[in-house]
Amino acid sequence: MRVRPSDGLTGTQLLDMYRWMLLTRAYEDRAQELWSKGLVVESLHGSQGQEAIGVGACYALRPSDVVAPSLRTRAAFLVRGVPVRQFLAGMLGKATGAANGKATAHHMGRPEGGILLGSAIVGASIPVATGAALAFQLRGEDRVSVCFFGDGTAQRGDFHEALNFAGVMKLPVVYIIENNLYAEFTPIAKHFAGQSLAARAEGYGFGGLAVDGNDILAVFDTVSEAAERARLGEGPTLIECMTYRQRGHSSSHAPTEGRDPAEVEAWLKRDPIELFRGELDRRGLLGDGVLEGIRASVDQDVEEAVQFAIDSPLPDSAELYRDVYAEPGFGNEEAR
Repeated sequence: MRVRPSDGLTGTQLLDMYRWMLLTRAYEDRAQELWSKGLVVESLHGSQGQEAIGVGACYALRPSDVVAPSLRTRAAFLVRGVPVRQFLAGMLGKATGAANGKATAHHMGRPEGGILLGSAIVGASIPVATGAALAFQLRGEDRVSVCFFGDGTAQRGDFHEALNFAGVMKLPVVYIIENNLYAEFTPIAKHFAGQSLAARAEGYGFGGLAVDGNDILAVFDTVSEAAERARLGEGPTLIECMTYRQRGHSSSHAPTEGRDPAEVEAWLKRDPIELFRGELDRRGLLGDGVLEGIRASVDQDVEEAVQFAIDSPLPDSAELYRDVYAEPGFGNEEAR
């Protein structure tokens, strides 16, 4: 029997992974509630149903590795060290947010957590993550870059150009497609004629794998092995995580957007949090009030974050031009 990386995880680590999934879901649900009250200043792109990907992948990495999350990889931010209160304060445009009220959580970066700064351009993070991997290779650093994006983004030129370059250079990068079957409102069958997005990797000279994105241990194992190959100089891996978006494209849209009710019901039965809870239960890890304790802890963290964000001040108007324009004289010889 093949030994999987997840076989080495302790009960404590498994419960920690479950807590991250619960925290991500609770945070998303609460943020949606605040948005409906007009408190959130961004359009939410919820990750409900996709938590196993961000948690499983990030749990497989080292602190020195870097990640480029997508709009729906909320879990990656939390697992990589962004406090829930700071994340939520950013959503409310408060001075205590990661960007001091100048930007929401959409494009957050965190150098100390290895989170590459995002962009409003769909797919722009792919060449950025590829560039980070090139830097690691040139410097001889034992580090890996991981980039998350959706199935719609995989149709863009950024995707093809970056993957081709990474394949030629054998860069230490892992590309993760969060295939939730819809690009905004368009089902994947309407924008992709192939059978598997992962199969595209073959055209760029490296491996591609499709895995159950709702099985957190399958994600953990696949990313762990891909990262190890990257560290050994064997180049990139493209991982297609099959999952489902439980809510609409954004907070402005109805949860199921006219999708087939049978499709929605079938995927809800495969909720990643419930699947993992069942696995933990089978392993005997949820006895003696453990589950209740985790839920209570998550609820407390989220409620404290909500109160912190609501009570936090808006940025002062004096901050409007700070960190926006270069200081006079920088790169301007005439001003010196």
